[in-house]
Parts: sequence; C-alpha cells; structure tokens
Amino acid sequence: MLPARAVAQPDPLVPDPLVNAFDQAFPGRAAPTVPAEEVIPAGPPPFTGNSPAYEKRVFEIAARERDRAGAALWRNDIVGVADFARPSAYPRLHFANLEAGTLRSFYVAHGRGSDLEHDGWLKNFSNVNGSEATSRGGYLTCEWYNGKYGTSIRLEGLDRDNSNALERAIVIHPAWYAAPNVVARQGKLGRSEGCFAMAPEQFSEALWHLSGGRLLYADRIGDV
Repeated sequence: MLPARAVAQPDPLVPDPLVNAFDQAFPGRAAPTVPAEEVIPAGPPPFTGNSPAYEKRVFEIAARERDRAGAALWRNDIVGVADFARPSAYPRLHFANLEAGTLRSFYVAHGRGSDLEHDGWLKNFSNVNGSEATSRGGYLTCEWYNGKYGTSIRLEGLDRDNSNALERAIVIHPAWYAAPNVVARQGKLGRSEGCFAMAPEQFSEALWHLSGGRLLYADRIGDV
C-alpha cells in the first residue's frame, strides 16, 4: 500500500476531458451546476377541510358563548371562534354566522409566548403582561384604529383569563407572517406578540364581519 502522501490525486494543471468536451460543444458557457434542493420544514398533514361534526361543534360553542356573553355584545349574528387546538398551518379562526348557518375559516397566528419552540402548536395560554402569549376566553370586538400594523380591531376581554387584553394591547390585525404562502414555505405561520394576526388579504373579512361589538372566542376545541 502506498503512503497516504503518495496516493494519486487529480492534477489541477491537467484539463478535465469532460470539461473540455463541454467547452467545445458549448463555447462561452459555464458547465451546469446542480441547484441545491429547497428544504421545506415538515409540518402537519395537509388540511383537507372541516368535517360536518367539527362544524357542528363550532356552531354549538359559538351559540353557547354568545348566550354567555349576553348583553355585553352589541351584535350577535356572527361569532368568531379561534380553535387553538389546531396547528397554525390550518385555518382555525371560524366565523360562525348563527343566522345564516354558514361557517367560514381563516388563518390566524398565536403569540410567541404560547409557542416558544416555534413549531406551530400553541402550548399554553397566558393573561400576564409581557408574556407575549395568547389568552383564552371571550372578547368583545370594539372599534377600528390605526396601529403598528395599520387598521386593526381593538379587543376587550370579557373573562378572567383575558381581562388584561386592553392593557396588553391584544387586537386583531393584519400581518404578512399570517398569510397562507408562509405556511406553504415553512409549514407554519409566524408568531404574534399575543394578538390575533390574520393574513392581510383575509383581514378585511374581520373588519366587515367580526368587528363592531361581536364576540370573538378563543380556546382549544379540537377535531371531533
């Protein structure tokens, strides 16, 4: 066996015959390189839609929480239900129209304090100032205002678990990191500072159909 230093190595001064052949066939062009394959982080299985049993459960919760909120609401035709048992890669903010019997679902981000690992799953709720976590419970949707993310919807917490919503500036607002193309790219949404962040192209639905004294309810519901 030859010593390691004596093992034949390619001579950088000797032309590679394959490169020479390419140069002759395609003068003036560089030899092609194989592009690196884009790696998309693994996420939950693709979303296939809400089952009838799941939609029934959402309507039941929407009606129950509307009745529980009672006179605190200014309008009770549509209730927003955010199901944080679902990963952020799924549409999980549901607008339940209790008068028309229709349900529409949208993407919504949760707070980074509820998902420190940033794996797309909410682990915990918090009402503590500075926690940057999502709070559970019922919220009264209030007026529009112009904030850090543009037009936003102010929220007032109706329960002990979200009583600091106004003080924490927990609102509904548009954000680029809550858009469907973010899910396609990284398998999950980005995280908010505790607010209900929606895709900019979907946020107008909240402005027109959830604001103005309606109820937004957040909790873990889960698939049934």
